[in-house]
Amino acid sequence: MKAKEHYRTAMYLRLSREDRNPCGGWAESNSIRSQRDLICAYIRAHREFELCDTYSDDGYSGANFDRPQFKRMMQDVEAGRIDCIIVKDLSRFGRDYIEAGRLIQKILPSYQVRFIAITDHFDSLTADYHEVSLVVPVKNFVNDAYSRDISQKVKSHQRIKREKGDFIGAFTVYGYKKSPEDKNKLIPDDYAAGIVRQIFDWRLAGMSMSGIAKRLDAGGILPPLEYKRLNGERFHTGFAARETMKWSAVAVKRILNDEIYTGVMVQGKGEVRNHKQGKMQKKPPEEWIRVPGTHEAVISRETFDRVRKMAATECRPNTGGETAHIFTGLLFCGDCGQPLIRRLSRTQNSERVSFICPTRNRGRGCSRHRVGEEEMKTVLLVAMRQQAALFVNRERLLAGLERAEVDFGEIGRFKKEAERLCLEQEKYVALQAGLYEDWKAGILTKEDFESFRAIYEAHCHRIREMLRKQEAALGEIFKNSVTAGIRLDGFRSRLTIDTCSRQALLAFIERIDVYEGKRLEITLKCREM
Repeated sequence: MKAKEHYRTAMYLRLSREDRNPCGGWAESNSIRSQRDLICAYIRAHREFELCDTYSDDGYSGANFDRPQFKRMMQDVEAGRIDCIIVKDLSRFGRDYIEAGRLIQKILPSYQVRFIAITDHFDSLTADYHEVSLVVPVKNFVNDAYSRDISQKVKSHQRIKREKGDFIGAFTVYGYKKSPEDKNKLIPDDYAAGIVRQIFDWRLAGMSMSGIAKRLDAGGILPPLEYKRLNGERFHTGFAARETMKWSAVAVKRILNDEIYTGVMVQGKGEVRNHKQGKMQKKPPEEWIRVPGTHEAVISRETFDRVRKMAATECRPNTGGETAHIFTGLLFCGDCGQPLIRRLSRTQNSERVSFICPTRNRGRGCSRHRVGEEEMKTVLLVAMRQQAALFVNRERLLAGLERAEVDFGEIGRFKKEAERLCLEQEKYVALQAGLYEDWKAGILTKEDFESFRAIYEAHCHRIREMLRKQEAALGEIFKNSVTAGIRLDGFRSRLTIDTCSRQALLAFIERIDVYEGKRLEITLKCREM
């Protein structure tokens, strides 16, 4: 390369987080201002240099060359606008020794561009073979090793803080904020935490995620990004698709799936595996760092688990409605264990909703296990009424009897008779449940169905009356027990599948296994009460 009398010179400056000094501040010798002052002084001392432009990458690592101002400078080099680059030292140019060496030894000389690193006393115009082939590669290698060492130390320090349960993120999740006393501790944001609780409540009530998003927008609730901006946070995300953000099903799902709302600090979901590329890669859930009890929970663990279970076993409506089906998360195939899916069959004058096993559709065996929605509601209503009857007439009443200070011989006789009556009632309730299926299957005519149903209902009414008479006979002795029984019995008599909310259904039923031949196995939550 021949010397020139005049050089159109570029000043390149760079500063990154790895240049912090041990006390936590910036090393003054590496600051952008210090670099600029040094290079300007050098240019003033050498009249052949004319400063054409300054390129400054503030906050960018030297481990790679993916920097906006560096790219702009190289574009000007290729366009022939500059023919000299001056930096403070080789580490400011870059810490990737292979790429830095290629640029200094191959690329820049091919464009007749002079390169000067002031404090490393390197000038490509006057450097001999020893400096170009040995000194520069060694210094670049040292810079690269330093960058790698800093990267490992930062990762190690961050992991220690995560394992202690310290929050190390720049921004908190929606519903929390950083404690004023300790930036590594989360405390609930009262307003946003209330919205999070409402989201979980709506989901448990059976609303779909898109339905929840629409209701939040209709209520004028700001989405997480807009809420953070309103509070003065300089928050940016790749999920922002429009200038004015709205709630979306994805945002709702992200909240419903975040375990942090149960008081568990979950961090380390991703990591930068290569310090030169700087790209975040996701880690599998088993590698996440989870520390329970680090902050106040916004929702209970039971609520979170129930919502997660719903997501895995949801019977989605075919119409894409905003409300999930009342049986969401409850229906399973008794043979293969898969959640049943909902199917809507339309004829000219009617619609029929049923549930089927999806395994057969995937070509993996099993069978349809088809069961109608109306049949399901009838059986569930009988089961729930039966459970309420048992709860009132046996458990509560007999527990009260055993605690009372009375004649235990009389209690024993009452208990034995009550158990006999309850067993008889169970028999007639079961017979009632089978009538509907026999009618639909054509075994019974409609007249027979109505006749038998009236007979069984009369027997059940007779048994209920006998139980009430026994309660009245012991009323003076067991006032509290009888009062509780009457109050709950009133609830039992008002219980219908149409007035039953999804919350009430979940309170009674754990799961329903459907077998071939419309045989159901219902697991009740309060079976051991």
